[in-house]
Amino acid sequence: MKKVAAFITGLVLAFQVQAQQSALPSTSIKDLNGTNIAFNQTVEKGKITLISFWATWCIPCKKEIKNIRGKLADWQKETPEFNYMTVSMDDARATAQVRSYAKSQGWNFPVFQDPNSDLKRSLNFQNVPFTLIVDQEGKIALMHTGYEEGGEDVLYEKVKELAVKK
Repeated sequence: MKKVAAFITGLVLAFQVQAQQSALPSTSIKDLNGTNIAFNQTVEKGKITLISFWATWCIPCKKEIKNIRGKLADWQKETPEFNYMTVSMDDARATAQVRSYAKSQGWNFPVFQDPNSDLKRSLNFQNVPFTLIVDQEGKIALMHTGYEEGGEDVLYEKVKELAVKK
C-alpha cells in the first residue's frame, strides 16, 4: 500500500512539475505505412489525447499499452473527447517488427514511429515508457516517464480533469 501511495504522490508531483502547457512540436514522424506526418497534426483539436511512447524491447511499455487498451473502450464511452495513440521509439531497422507487433496485439488505435529519435529530441526525454497528455487546445498538459501497475488509472484521472475544464 505504501508503494502505491508513493507512486501516486510521485505521479501527482510529475503532473505539477512537468506539465508544460506548450505546443506540440511539428517534428516529422511516420505512420506504419512509412508516410511522414507532422507530430502536431496527429492529435485532433477539441480532443484530449493520451500518447504512449514505447519500444518493442520495453516490457513496461507493453504492459502499460496492454492495460490502457483493456480499459480504452470504457474510457472513451465515459469521456467521448478522449483519444489514444502510440509512438514507437524503435529505430528504422525495426519498422516491420513494430508493424507486426501492433497487428498481432490487435491494436485499433493509431501507431506512429520516430525511427531517428527526432521527436524524442524535440520533447527532450530520455527513456521509455514516456507518456504525454495533450489538452483540447493541442497543448502539452502532462509529461511523465515510467510505468507501474495501475498508473494508467492515474493518467486517466488527469484526462477526466481536463475534460471537466473545457
